[in-house]
Amino acid sequence: MKGAPRRIWGMMYRHLALFRRSWPRLLELAYWPVLGMCIWGFTASFLTRRLGTGAAVTVSALLGGVLLWEVCLRSQMGMAISFLEELWSRNLGHVFVSPLRPWELVAALIGMSFIRMLVGVAPAVALAWLLYAFNLFVLGPVLVLFFINLMIMGWWVALAVVSLILRHGAGAEPLAWSVLFGLAPFSAVFYPVSVLPASLRPIALALPSARVFEGMRGVLLDGVIQWHHLLWAFGLNGIWLSLATLLFGWQFHQARVRGALLSIGE
Repeated sequence: MKGAPRRIWGMMYRHLALFRRSWPRLLELAYWPVLGMCIWGFTASFLTRRLGTGAAVTVSALLGGVLLWEVCLRSQMGMAISFLEELWSRNLGHVFVSPLRPWELVAALIGMSFIRMLVGVAPAVALAWLLYAFNLFVLGPVLVLFFINLMIMGWWVALAVVSLILRHGAGAEPLAWSVLFGLAPFSAVFYPVSVLPASLRPIALALPSARVFEGMRGVLLDGVIQWHHLLWAFGLNGIWLSLATLLFGWQFHQARVRGALLSIGE
């Protein structure tokens, strides 16, 4: 392995080594998705008992929304937190003394985000099947497309957060945990976009997540794959990812000019 792949793997290995030596880090990855699945699973069980078996399909859409939202959330937080760990260890300046390029750092962060997401979401998916008899894979092969879109959304949101951290320093770090929750009401995770006020629907439809969850409900409730929502999701992800990449490139350049790569986080 030579050149860029070796440098990318080196950055990923640096983070993987931390997990190898710290079981609490591994436990933390699965803790929040499993806790969320337990809370919403018990809520779904209560609704099923109160509303009868006729509500089972609607409840399955609720649990599907919980699991798919975790895919987006864990992808975003996995990428942002991996970057923050470089800041907290005062390692960012040292990293870029090496031949590592900015896009290689981003590639390594994406790789770690994918691993973090799988480790975090897989136990919640298994728990949904074991305790609540909900099988996420009932969505069929289209589930892969849902996953891809939600992961990409998580990455461009994280890239925007990283850009703000490069610009504003430690003051912007809380955005790594909060920004995606701010988008949740417009993402139509648990309800259709039509429930939102008319003035807010354009905002929701500009988010790939809303398109994915509309598509998920189409499969679970109506048994129909709504391809137009998937096409819109891919298109919107392409636009937002391009904008986030430009923002990151600009802020990274500005941080280098200011010498902030050595002082950021202090």
